[in-house]
Amino acid sequence: MDEELRSLTERLRREAGASAALDRLAATGDLDELAEVLTAPGQPLWARELAAFRLGLGGDRRAFEALVLLLNHRDPPRCAAAAYALARLGDPRTARAAAALATNELRVAYALHPVRLLAQLRAPESVPALITTLERRLNPHDPYRRVALACVEGLGTLADARARPVLNEALAHPVLAEAAVRALARIPRQR
Repeated sequence: MDEELRSLTERLRREAGASAALDRLAATGDLDELAEVLTAPGQPLWARELAAFRLGLGGDRRAFEALVLLLNHRDPPRCAAAAYALARLGDPRTARAAAALATNELRVAYALHPVRLLAQLRAPESVPALITTLERRLNPHDPYRRVALACVEGLGTLADARARPVLNEALAHPVLAEAAVRALARIPRQR
């Protein structure tokens, strides 16, 4: 069993109690059964999350919408599990959805995992979305420093020259300065 699936199943077991449905969903190889959980009325959140996660790991794009909703959930472990599954799903819509979530100022409190996912995906949308998100986080009183730090680290991972100006601005922020120095060092110099 995949370590992430094992961890997810343990977390959901605490949520689901002694539900036999959890064991059935964790063990089934029937992708149609898992997909049905996503559309059937009255399914608990834990069941939908487990079904979407397993479908995502299996590359079944029927999981996409559920995983994107979970990526923007208020519960960080749900976001992390969704990001993990989305990174493995291989759906071309993933980067655009992650970019939309990362740059949505109304949901910035939940942007950490979409930001990390963008860096991992290395998609054309990644660098512009991370730059936009970081620019908005450079206000001295911005409370979302973890999101800003994830943007700096992600831009360093992507090593794109377009990030140089915003990373230079990040140097002025003590919480971001060390990561910004490392990120800038990864970007090739212009000749």
